[in-house]
Amino acid sequence: MATDNLVSQHYTHGELLSAIQAALSKQGNSIDKLTLADIAPVDEFHIGGRLATEHLLSQVNFSAEQDILDVGCGLGGAARFIANHFNNQVTGIDLTAEYIETGNVLSQWVGLDERVSLYHGSALSMPFEDSQFHGATQFHVGMNIKDKQTLFREIYRVLKPGSTFALYDIMRMESGALAYPVPWATEASYSHLSTVDEYQAALIQAGFIVGDINERREFGLEFFSKMKERNQAQGGPPPLGLHTLMGAHTAVKVDNMLKNIRGGYIAPVELIAYKSTD
Repeated sequence: MATDNLVSQHYTHGELLSAIQAALSKQGNSIDKLTLADIAPVDEFHIGGRLATEHLLSQVNFSAEQDILDVGCGLGGAARFIANHFNNQVTGIDLTAEYIETGNVLSQWVGLDERVSLYHGSALSMPFEDSQFHGATQFHVGMNIKDKQTLFREIYRVLKPGSTFALYDIMRMESGALAYPVPWATEASYSHLSTVDEYQAALIQAGFIVGDINERREFGLEFFSKMKERNQAQGGPPPLGLHTLMGAHTAVKVDNMLKNIRGGYIAPVELIAYKSTD
């Protein structure tokens, strides 16, 4: 519980919805005419944003009308993209109450509130029925969860047989001291990075069959390099972006994360797993 509180406090902004609304207004967006593309810069809090979401989902077989779960949904950006792209009903769950409150408003703003439902709660004990969902996703969540075996057992429990689980997390590549703060933790006490092998072992122990594994180190470095070039060309970041979430310390958090990636200590990794039909 203490760790849960630290994680929730780390992500809580305090006035996030107002900050997003002010940024949208500053860049000329009207609330009654918003699209998913308009809010994408802020609502997909993982390396690569919408590009990374599209890449991961291109590897899954979600079909129209299926019920999909997004674990650690944040503001619900990936959940809204899935609902819109695949015509699914999507349920999200996240530990940070402000993210859920803000995300549900964003869903209303873009007309997806009837297909996207976001709930406040722990991914280690979800209020969902056994075999409720046809598939699941997870974007940059495992870094804050030490007990990945319980996490994956809980996801396995709520998935129907034959389901696909697609995750995209930052994982440990090599041992060594990391620079902090980073986007997911101010200090090491609630940063719980695991290796690819540890992810595989926890998934298999939960009952999953592990499929493709893709390291996305170069993609991540290129994404931030291009972002930096755009910001320099424009004289600074746009009104709406990840800095809206992370606040005044955005630059140092991102710089430290990139330092850790360049040093070979961490990398974003995609992993696809399956629940057998047996």
